[in-house]
Amino acid sequence: MPIPVIAIFDIGKTNKKFFLFDEFLQEIKEEYVKFPTITDEDGEECDDLEKISHWVKETVKKLCEDPEYEVKALNFSTYGASFVSIDEEGQPITPIYNYLKHFPEDLHKEFYGQYPEEEINVTTASPTLGMLNSGLQLLWLKRKRPKVFKKIKYSLHLPQYISYLFTGEAVSEPTSIGCHTKLWDFPKSDYHQWVYKEGIAEKLPKTVPTTHSFEKEICGQKVQVGVGIHDSSSALASYLIKIDEPFMLISTGTWSITLNPYPDGNLTFSELQNDCLNFLSIHGKTVKASRFFLGYELDHQLEKLNRIFDKPPKYYKGIPPDGKLVQALTSGQEHPSFYPETIARTPLVAEIFPENHWDPSAYPDYETAYHHLIWGLARMQAASLKLAQGKSSIKKVYIDGGFVHNQVFIRLLKALLENYELEFSDFPLGSAYGAALMLKAYNENKV
Repeated sequence: MPIPVIAIFDIGKTNKKFFLFDEFLQEIKEEYVKFPTITDEDGEECDDLEKISHWVKETVKKLCEDPEYEVKALNFSTYGASFVSIDEEGQPITPIYNYLKHFPEDLHKEFYGQYPEEEINVTTASPTLGMLNSGLQLLWLKRKRPKVFKKIKYSLHLPQYISYLFTGEAVSEPTSIGCHTKLWDFPKSDYHQWVYKEGIAEKLPKTVPTTHSFEKEICGQKVQVGVGIHDSSSALASYLIKIDEPFMLISTGTWSITLNPYPDGNLTFSELQNDCLNFLSIHGKTVKASRFFLGYELDHQLEKLNRIFDKPPKYYKGIPPDGKLVQALTSGQEHPSFYPETIARTPLVAEIFPENHWDPSAYPDYETAYHHLIWGLARMQAASLKLAQGKSSIKKVYIDGGFVHNQVFIRLLKALLENYELEFSDFPLGSAYGAALMLKAYNENKV
């Protein structure tokens, strides 16, 4: 008899992943792939939508042909801040623009001239992030690519576009709408007035619950197809469904995102300036979140260290915590000199890292330079946690994602957060598991 399975695509900026879970949500298969990036019409780097779409479809096709499995459900978790716009025929007419793409200064001035920055940032719980405010990607299209904008039938958040490939159903859902898009008016629980005024609301399809699914024929049988979920919210969903007591979650990867589903008080403009914002949970409730470019910064710095000390790319993975160095750094005996180069220079970052440069070549060896680098990132992580915590008294903190395997990072973070109850999860499937849980929990009426 074939094994009944839930198939999940977990599409990150770096790795594109595919998982199979059994009916008890135990992982039984995984596949990781990477695709080379391409460039958009401006020559700026972006993901290859065509290759991703082909891979997703072909993977499901092969699964259908495998007699070992019977597909019962299908869902999708992807990174946020990205739209795919489709025309009347349902064909993409834009690439997946990179959320780090340059946002034009003239459009910045125009938008914030009409909607004062402090007011709209607080209302939409979105710091000023340019293209990372994905709603502004649509305004940019309207102003800079008016012919393309006119052809748009719907603009779909990336999780919903991948779902659309199998359902043909154009929808929006809360976790994608609520992740620093500048679209959502949190006090009103509706799209902000600018979204209606600019005619962008009509390009956004109807909103359905994150737990919604469509019954479609795949593999010659009926399959429940989820509408997709924003990956950070998906990682949080796994904990929200299982844990009753207040907690915070640090989800590590390219971004480190600290999520507080139990915030106390309203978001302030000062917090927004420090890249602290609100998300929407799977239940449509406010989640306070702080974030910084943890994995991206580490990769950037490792390239420098590898070049300076002539080491292979994965050399850092074999470095254990050095007790003497850890003691010297955590006790203040050794002056930390690391300076981040890709993390946004917020007031908080400027406070933690007053230096304006660092020179890894000044250290006697790779290991010493690496400990200084990780100490800086751990300090940033502790500050980011406390930012999301705000006035709340929560001390229970779950930490998952790739950095739980970094022994030096964990050792230093523990030293910085001695008064917190830290629980590390080596379960690398947070986002994928959450997407699977959406379907199972919905079918069992648990959400």
